[in-house]
Order: sequence, then C-alpha cells, then structure tokens
Amino acid sequence: MTQQTIRVDLGPRGYDVRVGAGLLAQLGPSLSAMKGVRQAVIITDSRVASIHAAAAVQSVRSAGLDAPVLVFPAGEEHKNLSTFGRLMDSLFALAPAIDRDSLIVALGGGVCGDLAGFVAATALRGLRWVQCPTTLLADVDASVGGKTSVDHPAGKNLIGAFHQPSAVLVDVLALGTLPARQISNGLAECVKHALIADAAGLEFLEAHAADLLAAQPELMARLIAHDVAIKAAVVSADERESGVRSHLNFGHTIGHAIEITVGLDRILHGEAVSLGMLAACRLARWRGLIGEDLVERVARLLAGLNLPVRWGGLDAQAIETAMLHDKKVRSGRIRFILPTGAGRVDVFEDIPAPLVRQAIESLAG
Repeated sequence: MTQQTIRVDLGPRGYDVRVGAGLLAQLGPSLSAMKGVRQAVIITDSRVASIHAAAAVQSVRSAGLDAPVLVFPAGEEHKNLSTFGRLMDSLFALAPAIDRDSLIVALGGGVCGDLAGFVAATALRGLRWVQCPTTLLADVDASVGGKTSVDHPAGKNLIGAFHQPSAVLVDVLALGTLPARQISNGLAECVKHALIADAAGLEFLEAHAADLLAAQPELMARLIAHDVAIKAAVVSADERESGVRSHLNFGHTIGHAIEITVGLDRILHGEAVSLGMLAACRLARWRGLIGEDLVERVARLLAGLNLPVRWGGLDAQAIETAMLHDKKVRSGRIRFILPTGAGRVDVFEDIPAPLVRQAIESLAG
C-alpha cells in the first residue's frame, strides 16, 4: 500500500498527516527525526493499551527514546477534568525526566486525542505532541486541526485549547481491530465532509458502502486521505474557527446536545452526528434551501452505513436546553450549519424555535 502525505499548512506550525499501513511501527523513527526529542510519554486508554501500546513502546524504544505509558479508563464519560488531573499527576510524577524536551503521543481514538492533546497544550505551558489515531472517527476528523478539550456537565468540549500536533500518523491496519459499530461511527464524519465540501464524495460513499463497512484497507486508505485533505484545507484556511471552519460543525449543534441528553455511554459521537445531520437537512428543506430528494438521499446513505436515522426516547426539551450551552451560541442565538445543496453549507442564526423542535421530534423512534 502506497503511503500518502497530506500537509496541514499553518506556516511554522504546519505538519504532515501520513496515511498508510504499518505506520505505528514507524512511530519511533518518526519521533527520533524530530529535533530535541528526548522521551515520548504515550497517553492511551485502557482498551487501546491492551491492543496497541506494546507495539508503540517497542518502536519508540528501538529508536533510543524512553517511552513511559499513562493509561486512563476508556470511554467518553472519562473525558473530564478529573481524568485530566490524574494524567497531570502521573505526568509530573515522572520528574525530573519530564521537561520541555518531552513529547506527548496520543495513542487512541478521538477521546484520547482530545484529552492527551489538552495535557500537551497545558503541561509546562505547552509540549509538542503527535497523534496516532486508532479509530476511523479520529483518523478523518479528531486527529487533524489541533482542537484539544475535555467535557463538562454543561456540554461537550467546553474546556480546551487549540494546540496543533507536530505530526499525525494514521495506520489503517488499526481499523482491523475495531468493532463494526466503530467503523460506522467514523463514516458519519465522512458523510459530513461530503455534504459540506465534496458532492462527489457522496457518490463514493454510496457506491462503496459495503466495502467501507468491511474496512477494506486499500479503500479505507483512499477515503481517509481524501477526507483528511478536505479537513486540512479548511483548517489551513481558518485555524481558529472564525469563518469557514465552522462548517465542520455541520450536524454537531443538535448532535452534541443529543450526546449529552442520551448519555455518552449509550450513544457514540458519530451516531449523534448522524441524527444531527438529518435534522439539519430537514431544517434546510423546510427553509427551502434544498429539496426533499437530498434529504431522502442522506437518510438512505446514513441507514446504509448502519447509522441511526431515529432514536427512541429523545427528550426534545432537554435537547433544546443543552443546545444553549453549545460553544457555537452567540449572544443567546443558536447557529446552525445547514446544507444549501450537495457539497455546500452555510451558517444560519434565524431558525425559528418551533422549527428546531419539529426537527428534533422527527428523529424520535
């Protein structure tokens, strides 16, 4: 399999995202090639540690670097200040070894990337870090762009910082260790990218749904590299989400609120985004921005990728309340990213509350 490299162009803070097979085994040489790195502190969760940590440690140590491993409990419900504090305690317990020449390696999915990245952003006022994503969701979305965070009871990702990694290594072979539900979880973000910026991507997902669900490596590498290129272009144009980067929040306004109200232990991020995207498409249809044919097409694609288009027991009132705590709220007004066509979206702040309630209720199973 040919390795592909996508550049996130942020001037002196730019970095490469490498996509290919066997890149986890190349972690050590990749780190030793970086100037001044003396040790790599690997942060991972309990599930990923049992599968990938040994290979990562072996690679780093074979390159002559120390490689202590810090493990936290798996699950979005553990992406909080309490876990962050324990990781900081463990990190500083490595003193005097821990210093500005130390580098953090985030080994895992999106939760690990957010949490380990926030540790890197804040420890010693900022350490270099490298992302080694192990889920499709992290491959195509969370690992690129430098968003780091923890959740708060008031909402997802409310505490964090922008802190770009030094490199991202996407090993597509890691996808072979994932359950089917996690593959679908990541494909939701691929649908998002297609709907906001790549109409041809919709056709690709529709044509190859079965092989993508089977995580066929060559096809996955092609999809990941393509989606990373889309996100890299957006991030390069708008690093701090003051403009076009907000388009990446398509499906997330309602989706994040669904995650909070349903429970992070019951619904996956991509599943909530699937529901949020469909609700956004219906809002766009009711506003006259798109036709019913696109709404139905999106619903068919999501269902064909084993993503939910309905969810039983949704509490519309609780979801609306949770939306008011979203980071994208401005002066009390909720901002929605709505499609204006296949591969095109825009920002809207004037969506009537009754229409929003109708869109949420349309998702109830």
